[in-house]
Amino acid sequence: MIDIQLFKDILGFDSTTGSELLVSQFLEKRIASCAPVTPVVQSWDLANGSRNLLFSWGRPAVVFCTHMDTVPPYIAPRIEGDRIWGRGSCDAKGQIMAMFTACCKLLKEGHDGFGLLLVSGEETGSWGAKAFAKVPFQAPYLIVGEPTENKMVSASKGTKSFKLTFIGQAFHSGYPQYGYSAVEAFSDFVNALKSVSFDEDPVLGETTWNIGELVSTNPQNILSPALSCRVYFRTTFATDEKVARLLPDWAENGTEKWQKAMTVEPVGGDSPAHYLTLPGFECTPVSFGSDAPHLANFEHKIICGPGSIRYAHRDDEHIDIPELEKAVRLYISMFKAL
Repeated sequence: MIDIQLFKDILGFDSTTGSELLVSQFLEKRIASCAPVTPVVQSWDLANGSRNLLFSWGRPAVVFCTHMDTVPPYIAPRIEGDRIWGRGSCDAKGQIMAMFTACCKLLKEGHDGFGLLLVSGEETGSWGAKAFAKVPFQAPYLIVGEPTENKMVSASKGTKSFKLTFIGQAFHSGYPQYGYSAVEAFSDFVNALKSVSFDEDPVLGETTWNIGELVSTNPQNILSPALSCRVYFRTTFATDEKVARLLPDWAENGTEKWQKAMTVEPVGGDSPAHYLTLPGFECTPVSFGSDAPHLANFEHKIICGPGSIRYAHRDDEHIDIPELEKAVRLYISMFKAL
């Protein structure tokens, strides 16, 4: 059922976010030539040289959608038995294969009225999806492919991202009493954030956060004059509004020394959301984000796909062929149910 050589060819492209152009050009040609019925193909060039692609068979009422980009580093594909390894195998080139295969089977059965949307930039802010939301295209149903273990997503957490800068006063580290280290301010901030109690959500569970892009370039013998970082929250229905206000309020109204040293810049995110589920399909809430919140062209949205989030973004990322085949059957069933 799954064209393994085509899958390997897709995995053979390094499409780390921002480098999707070559794989998009390949997919545009191969999907148009391999499909049992030639699709109408539309493409939209994006500012960084990447593209979004839409393949349509008839006027789409249902659009299958996933992303072409992957996280770094690139990992070349390999096959061991029924398992396919490599970057993007389960997030989300496996979804591309399953959705395209489902489209081909539906066409062979005489169906139309569906499309396949492939977008760029999901892994770093969904800028491809945000660009597509401005296109004058609408359809009732969207099916987003993500590694959900072939379960429909009943609800997903939101995200809130903030850029933080801490300003200190550089001084010889032997005399810290005459300066103020931005690292010390950052440390006090982390301790304060760890002490915050977030309400447990009955659907989505706990609120979590992670710190990345941490930079302080001071030598070891000089107090840090500046430190910058990103703080990324996974929010729930119970905490989304609180998280959106928390850090800006600390920076604007806080009286602690570290609060006065801190500036906060909100840099995007989305809110937790419920998603469409269908009778007879397994369902689960998830803690990861997707393009779904940003694709405003669609009234109803489903998130479902093969692979496990436990292996996405890891060096041992992989997917099993039976999972892909199951996803094909599920996508066909979803289309027919809708």
